Amino acid sequence: MRHSPELYVGLMSGTSLDGIDAVLADLSEAQPRLLARRYAPFDDALKNDLLALHQPGHNELHRTQLAGNQLARLYASTVNALLAAASSSSTKIKAIGCHGQTIRHRPEHGYTLQIGNAALLAELTGITVVSDFRSRDIAAGGQGAPLVPAFHDKVLRHPGSHRVIVNIGGISNLTNLPPNAATSGFDCGPGNLLMDAWCMQHLGKPYDDCGIWAGSGKVLPALLERMLAEPFFALLPPKSSGRDLFDIAWLQGRLRGGELAEDVQATLLELTCRTIAQAIRQYCAGATEIYLCGGGAHNQTLHRRLTALLPGSGVQTTDFLGVDGDYLEAIAFAWLAQQALQGKPANIPAVTGARHPCILGAIYPA
Repeated sequence: MRHSPELYVGLMSGTSLDGIDAVLADLSEAQPRLLARRYAPFDDALKNDLLALHQPGHNELHRTQLAGNQLARLYASTVNALLAAASSSSTKIKAIGCHGQTIRHRPEHGYTLQIGNAALLAELTGITVVSDFRSRDIAAGGQGAPLVPAFHDKVLRHPGSHRVIVNIGGISNLTNLPPNAATSGFDCGPGNLLMDAWCMQHLGKPYDDCGIWAGSGKVLPALLERMLAEPFFALLPPKSSGRDLFDIAWLQGRLRGGELAEDVQATLLELTCRTIAQAIRQYCAGATEIYLCGGGAHNQTLHRRLTALLPGSGVQTTDFLGVDGDYLEAIAFAWLAQQALQGKPANIPAVTGARHPCILGAIYPA
């Protein structure tokens, strides 16, 4: 018998800074049912404003608040368009789970900051909003990230297969789902963000479509070695990262000059693949099924390289499991909102390093 619908909206805008993924999901049963989806790109002005806020600058507190208001309005218009397309009313929605836009992630200093003015979003939509999911975990001594492994554990675990879910957004992270053992997960390193930044700088394009440009270059072993020497890669989990470490300045500091742009792109793609593959070999021994999601799952050159680096493991996208990899994170934040309203912990301490399970999120009633 089908349960009465429990409708939630999930909003995700990540480190890639490309735009907003929005979903309408029915969470009344064990497996979420995706009812509608929508993508709203950031315009160049907003993207540049958000990118600038990752570094200290003039009047940054004021600029942060203005950007948060602008995001809230864009979130609201996206939600309204999503509901209109689904012929659904705001009164039917239990809550919006809004990740917000990360502009600083410094768990080593005890804080993380995602902006988006959840109070304004609740006001504009008339829907309860749950946001600021990461801070409670950090307060308990955790990294506040990644949070999606708890969701992967709920919807993608298989009782007889050792699966690894690899989310390749701006940063790449993995979830290890061994049968009859505890779920684990952590950030591996840069996913798309360095490749995207380099592509924009040299081609004026936001990303390397299907990895074709990277495929035209050759890997530079000395540059790759300098990048792999970054201490983050040697850290033991739990660990998380973001633009606070991996930005264009990080890359520029490892170039020696004279490199062909396409060779740098090829080396950045190799860095993403090597760090993912090494993490899987080291921490997910015995995995037989690798599933990719996030924007990087569309990069065919990356997909082929990961397959070559992980022989014996079938590398597919989560679409193979019937789960849209482009919107998996947005569904996860809808589910995190449900967990918050139900008063259920939603972090995995073994993943984030928190001292105990926590109820995540700040609730802004409609």
